[in-house]
Amino acid sequence: MSINPEQFAAANKATVDSLLSVANTALASAERIAALNLNTARAALEDTVSGVQTVMSAKDPKEALAAQSSLAKPAVDKAVAYSRSVYEITSETQQELAKMVEAQFGDFQKSMANMVEMASKSAPAGSEGAVAAIKSAIAAANSAFGNMNTVAKQFSDAAQANIASMTKNTK
Repeated sequence: MSINPEQFAAANKATVDSLLSVANTALASAERIAALNLNTARAALEDTVSGVQTVMSAKDPKEALAAQSSLAKPAVDKAVAYSRSVYEITSETQQELAKMVEAQFGDFQKSMANMVEMASKSAPAGSEGAVAAIKSAIAAANSAFGNMNTVAKQFSDAAQANIASMTKNTK
């Protein structure tokens, strides 16, 4: 079985397209994280300046301590919101990348099944055992991929539950 130039060119184009999709997804995620970090830093600076001004305008130590204490809860709430935003961005990116991997694996499965089918048709007599072994290996790879997806989903669900719990506990 040989690959003709059109098949080779199509495979190369598909690979380049896949890499571009992954790169664009990663860059979009990095851009969102950078914007979040910049906005968080800006807000933190403004909050610090405001807090210092509030504490400095206090007329006595008791009032300064009360002003400083009143700043703690909003700071914790903002830290939780920041963590939640980072989690959401990374979770969405992970989901997009997982969809890409699933699509690529689906295409790979089809391609491998076609190749095995073509090979089995042109295989010499007595090679049924080798073809069966290849089909078994493909089935095992499919099973492993399914298990990997299940574990990734469980991890994602657990992380989501932890974020929800953390958010609930700070309110």
